[in-house]
Amino acid sequence: MLDLKTNPAELDSVRQQKAKEYARLKRRFFIGELLLSATYVFFWIFSGLSPWLRDQVHLFTQATWLSLPLFAFGFSLPYTLLTAPLDYYTGFVLPHRYEQSVQSLKDWLLDQLKGALVTGLIGLVLLEIIYWLMGVAPQTWWLWAGGVMLIFTVLLANLAPVLIFPLFYKYKPLANEELADRLTRLAEQAGAKVQGVYAFDMSRKTVAANAAVMGLGNTRRIILGDTLIDNFSLEEIETVLAHELGHHVHHDLTWGIVVQSGLMLLGLWLADVIMRAGIVFFGYTGLTDPATFPLLIVAFTIFGLVTMPLGNAWSRWREVKADRYALAKTGNAAAFISAMTRLANQNLAEADPPAWVEFLLHSHPSIKSRIQLARNWSSD
Repeated sequence: MLDLKTNPAELDSVRQQKAKEYARLKRRFFIGELLLSATYVFFWIFSGLSPWLRDQVHLFTQATWLSLPLFAFGFSLPYTLLTAPLDYYTGFVLPHRYEQSVQSLKDWLLDQLKGALVTGLIGLVLLEIIYWLMGVAPQTWWLWAGGVMLIFTVLLANLAPVLIFPLFYKYKPLANEELADRLTRLAEQAGAKVQGVYAFDMSRKTVAANAAVMGLGNTRRIILGDTLIDNFSLEEIETVLAHELGHHVHHDLTWGIVVQSGLMLLGLWLADVIMRAGIVFFGYTGLTDPATFPLLIVAFTIFGLVTMPLGNAWSRWREVKADRYALAKTGNAAAFISAMTRLANQNLAEADPPAWVEFLLHSHPSIKSRIQLARNWSSD
């Protein structure tokens, strides 16, 4: 087991070997699940299952608002059952094998259920709105849907700390008054009004550490995992939080929403193109035909994969800017390096991934490059 109380002077070579193995396995399962998903969706489209299920649903109801969720449920349930063993292995077995998870199977299953209910409810609401827009504005529905997605994104960013996050973690005001004061002052210097500093019970599920500034306006707060509080020095925690506040200073949440909304608009336009082509090719009755649902998934999946490197490149750029802010604000490159090293060791993070992996899949720069940035900073 990893001794979390050890102050790391450098990257643990044994942990890094495990991290590389763990990352390689997760990539293989990611690709495997992607291929399985593609096979499943295309089978539904080309086998005739989509119109068959639509016809079965229409025996019960012709109303789009009801037939759509029934079709989506009938489409999703077999896939959920098919991928359940894979989800169990990648989400429960592997993290335990590599000593990252301490969560019981019962609690893990409960989290999966809560996650499915939350995402299912949000997804269903959005799906109903999108298909309603297809019906009332068939030529411009994707434009209106882009606006709806923007509103949902802002609402979720605002409500997540008070409605969604507490479903999975319990948090309370930080008991360490000295640390709370230091972080509050740091937030004030960054111009970020926060509603408090909170600790949440990460240790109930994992040995990994994390921190964040969550929420918007009157829900914005600093949250620290207890695994971070218990195993990092005050200076290390300060540099981690300074990085998070760098995102606030650079308006990264706002810019992220703008970029995400622009990409979403392009994705919705692509969905319109693919769905219209599918209607002609497969003889569906129109955009609001529930049988078009798999085509919508195909469009978003293709667009997501194509734009993923672009989105990750944008994110890495903003992360570097936040790192530079943290170094400038704290003036403590040694603490930054120590924090990055400890995070790599504790979170079993691959510090130096292959270049192609970082380019395609990583939203953050490699820990090795972040440490080098701090070393260069301290030598300037």
